[in-house]
Amino acid sequence: MGSHGRALRLGVLDRLARHGSAHRYVWARLIRDAALPAPWARLATIVLVVLFVLLMAGFVAFRFVPRSVASPVMWVVYSWLGVLFFLVMALGVSDLARVVTLRVQAHGGVVDDPERRQAISRLFAGGAALLGLGASGAGVVSALSPVAVKRVRVAIDRLTRSASGTRIVQLTDVHIGPTIGKGFIEDVVARVNALEPDVIAITGDLVDGSVEELAEHAAPLAKLRAKHGVYFVTGNHEYYSGADEWIAHLRKLGMTVLRNERVRIGGEEGFDLAGIDDHSSGGFGNGHGSDLRKALEGRDAARACVLLAHQPRGIELADELGVDLQLSGHTHGGQMFPWNLAVRLQQPFVAGLHKLARAQIYVSKGTGYWGPPMRVGAPAEITEIELVASPS
Repeated sequence: MGSHGRALRLGVLDRLARHGSAHRYVWARLIRDAALPAPWARLATIVLVVLFVLLMAGFVAFRFVPRSVASPVMWVVYSWLGVLFFLVMALGVSDLARVVTLRVQAHGGVVDDPERRQAISRLFAGGAALLGLGASGAGVVSALSPVAVKRVRVAIDRLTRSASGTRIVQLTDVHIGPTIGKGFIEDVVARVNALEPDVIAITGDLVDGSVEELAEHAAPLAKLRAKHGVYFVTGNHEYYSGADEWIAHLRKLGMTVLRNERVRIGGEEGFDLAGIDDHSSGGFGNGHGSDLRKALEGRDAARACVLLAHQPRGIELADELGVDLQLSGHTHGGQMFPWNLAVRLQQPFVAGLHKLARAQIYVSKGTGYWGPPMRVGAPAEITEIELVASPS
């Protein structure tokens, strides 16, 4: 086992601590402090304990049992994880409001009556539960709805007139895995092909699992069609899933995997398309590691350049080295509000089109989802990016 075994044990202990604390917090606010009648309190406590045990067991099952067995369990596990997230967020806001309410009443001379305090606790706990469950329900509907096409127009100074109008369809963060499978991929492929794109770019985190487990579910990707080809760069999740095996398999499916290299799109009058390994890939050995300088080495600086890079961070170097447009994902747009606020602590941009001194960056909210089958405030997207020459 070695270092991998130690890392796995530490990961399990970390999950136990975090998820255990979250479950206890929910129990304390919704069951203990709300003073539910004994039979209901006992039943609710048992349900919460069972969900906690299932949650922890699910993460282990996902790693060590076949997808056909793990998938139904993970639907329950990840759905509850999403509900738990929103319950904790809602209860946190509720606790703050409850404290403010009690202090305002005390300041106004209202007697600190235990019955009134309990009534207030029940009121805010009930409101938090409704808010958390409502957000979860809306998130499930959003995540499981057909993925919409988002159209973005990007003007590039160095793009030639003949290349103006080139359409790149970007897919990212699909996360084929325990809850996303063949049916979802078939639908995405049909939607992409209907757009008749010039280029298809997949910017990482395509899979969550081994080739052996997921080859059947990734198979429809072989039907992707674009005038100038289908291109792929690794995301961090490929490195958790066997990056070398997936790179070889995706090539068999007809994709060009760009590993710190570039190709010409549209010949002499076109533009350069570069792609780099994920930012976090340096520790995986076997030649992996992000190297933008290598990808751009010897490039004709007069040509426009589009870069595929899974994570938005690194855009400053791309700007410095003359990249015109970077296409990224990784953030999921936050996936579930207010998680987007935390993403900003790690990444310079969370979603949308942004401009630096020279370079522009488009960060997709992602085509699938990771973990909970929920999206709140960050709908999934298939992104159709039209490149146009800037007016002279």
